[in-house]
Amino acid sequence: MIDTQPGAPRSVFTSELVELHDTVLRMGTFVMSMLERGLQALVEQNLELAEEVRRSDDVADALDIGIEEAALRLLALQHPRASDLRCVAGAIRIAADLERVGDYSKDIAKVARRLHAEPYHWALEDIPLMGRRTHEMIRMALRSFVERDLELARQVAEMDREVDSLWRTVRDQLIGHMRDDPGNVFQGTHLLLAARYLERIGDHTVNVVERVSYMETGRLEHLV
Repeated sequence: MIDTQPGAPRSVFTSELVELHDTVLRMGTFVMSMLERGLQALVEQNLELAEEVRRSDDVADALDIGIEEAALRLLALQHPRASDLRCVAGAIRIAADLERVGDYSKDIAKVARRLHAEPYHWALEDIPLMGRRTHEMIRMALRSFVERDLELARQVAEMDREVDSLWRTVRDQLIGHMRDDPGNVFQGTHLLLAARYLERIGDHTVNVVERVSYMETGRLEHLV
């Protein structure tokens, strides 16, 4: 727990900052699992798994609130120097983006729940591929956060270009399917939403590595 006594020794502050970042990492691992299970529920049309992912969002929200509260206590009770201040503020911002990843993973599970009883009209290929790419982006972003690896951060940003390209392909294909047969509209609309959620997860993951870059360099720059 964070020491509530002002002017705590530097070693105490360092320990508390490490604890804060460990919680961010735990949150990232959790939402990455939510994404993986949400995609599995969508592909396999697994209603039980979709409900499990939907309920998991409460855990992600609680982790986000805990990170914010811990970070604000550090800022209020200590006097962090510039680099430490970036690390504390960065933890808050990264947790906020990870919370959005959890939200979108929950939304994908909601799509799985709505479509679980209706056989797919066409094979799902690019959406699962988008899911694998975004999952890998999160894994690499968390490693970049732990290791302060800016080259890895740039690789994550580059991967987002592929996710964006896949999103445009899926969008055009689904719109074509719906245009060709109005019977495809219900399913096509929901799958379009799932693909859009994945594209947004990619964007939030880029936000994470941009914040890592800022924590390390003191410069906030767009990597894409």
